[in-house]
Amino acid sequence: METNRTLGRSGIDVSPLGFGCWAIGGEWSTPDGQPLGWGKVDDEESVRAIHRALDLGVTFFDTADTYGAGHSERVLGRALGKRRADVAVATKWGNVFDEGTRTALGQDASVEHVREALTASLARLGTDYVDLYQLHVSDAHPDQGAQLRDACEELVGEGLIRAYAWSTDDPARAAVFAEGAHCAAVQHALNVFQDAPEMLALCAESELASINRSPLAMGLLAGRRQDRLEAGDIRSRPPEWLPGFGDEGTGADPDWLARVDAVRSVLTSEGRTLAQGALGWIWARSPRTIPIPGFRSVDQAEQNAGAIAKGPLTAAQLAEIDRLLGR
Repeated sequence: METNRTLGRSGIDVSPLGFGCWAIGGEWSTPDGQPLGWGKVDDEESVRAIHRALDLGVTFFDTADTYGAGHSERVLGRALGKRRADVAVATKWGNVFDEGTRTALGQDASVEHVREALTASLARLGTDYVDLYQLHVSDAHPDQGAQLRDACEELVGEGLIRAYAWSTDDPARAAVFAEGAHCAAVQHALNVFQDAPEMLALCAESELASINRSPLAMGLLAGRRQDRLEAGDIRSRPPEWLPGFGDEGTGADPDWLARVDAVRSVLTSEGRTLAQGALGWIWARSPRTIPIPGFRSVDQAEQNAGAIAKGPLTAAQLAEIDRLLGR
């Protein structure tokens, strides 16, 4: 059984597993048609899945203003309703979009945009505060990051946010935010195939929570072969930063599927599903980790939340996975 986590220095108590709300935003794209969502969704099923997650003890939900061009925040806010105070809500800012056309329009990491973006997110979420506010521009200049950190401190002082973080895979950038008194976390990629020892070390040194996106390697560790992807799914036309998938709808990269097969027996030990084993690997890496797998159905919600009872893998299992992957 995996125990609850504290969001870094914030004192905010959350479940050891969060739910990532990118997929429930539905379809959206760049102006030239590059899909940025995970395909079509059923909003009512998304709401049912969130309610099921709440019933199973999940108390942390991570979204972003740009997911579905605002739609994810609206669905999450509606689903939480009167149970808003029972959970911690994390959202992100730094991207601009047209909600009407569901089109991404670029980025804005200016200090002036922070308050404007937060005001809009609060309205869509139907709340008057955000528990964790995260910069969504992973490669913003560190000097700019310092200014945005200070802007977040002002928002904490006004009671509009409780804590903040940077969503980045660069430990040096994360360290800039960590200098702020109310910085509570860093969000970064972490899964069986993409380890992040330097970032985990920073989280330990700076007392930050490690919020883990892509914990199931964009679905490759969820147990499905991912060989049929609809046109509105980002994995059907993967951008450069998305590993593991071929070009133009060819599905999962055979090399990545071979790696999944190599570690399958370890991850599915003790009655775990493949996804539950992948989440157990993350918990075994650090007591500060909070994986945030995505979901689009009640079944996925139940499987992900079921990992909590299974708990982390053992040190011996981690070593065996390293051996099988040749690292």
